[in-house]
Amino acid sequence: METVKALPGTDSAGAIYASHLDLWSDDKKRASWYQKAADHWAAQAATLDGVLGGFPETSEPDLRESRRFLDLVSSRAPNPPKREIVLDCGAGIGRVTKGLLLDLFERVDLVEPNDRLLEEAKKQVGARAERLIASSLEKFEPEEGRYDVIWAQWVLLYLTDEDLVAFLQRCKKGLRPNGMIFVKENVVIEGQWMVDRDDNSISRTDAMYKDIFRKAGLVLQDQLRQAAWPNDLVPVKMYALRGAA
Repeated sequence: METVKALPGTDSAGAIYASHLDLWSDDKKRASWYQKAADHWAAQAATLDGVLGGFPETSEPDLRESRRFLDLVSSRAPNPPKREIVLDCGAGIGRVTKGLLLDLFERVDLVEPNDRLLEEAKKQVGARAERLIASSLEKFEPEEGRYDVIWAQWVLLYLTDEDLVAFLQRCKKGLRPNGMIFVKENVVIEGQWMVDRDDNSISRTDAMYKDIFRKAGLVLQDQLRQAAWPNDLVPVKMYALRGAA
């Protein structure tokens, strides 16, 4: 079994950790980790302001850069994925589906654990949402061979390392030939990982994400840092991934 390197970090309450593994060192901590996130989202309004943590002004530049990255990958990747069907992971109220994915793909599936947010997504995206799936990602299993693209944004930061590796492995099986997984998350470019204790989300470092991708059997096809982003927020990076040959 591969030895997992302990990496030091901090949280928003000022605590210092010798290892990120301490966050999920037993079943009780793991259950508490997920419950805190579920409670947080249960309390948020099913609005743009609610799902973006009080920063609704970031939505347009976010969608614009995501579109740029999808087009960039399609233009320079060998055998780019088709744009027939996409999965939106952690879809919330359907912000990314409505503002981006429906413009680029023929059909969209959405997966979201909060029933109230998913109901709002149904209102926002209409009949072109082929499937609306109520599930947390640590339990979700994409249908094998269904998707050209799986899009995961601002949701993987809620998963433990072990569950994230397993989720990405399941996503790999959910891809069609030439399919790709796109990850967009808060990423620490310089410094240590950090946990926001308001919702138990972890901003991993770039190196941590790339190690997780490798463990999941994925190859990094392309990457891009989000431009036009507030300096006082954690940076955002996008990754395009394919299954290892």
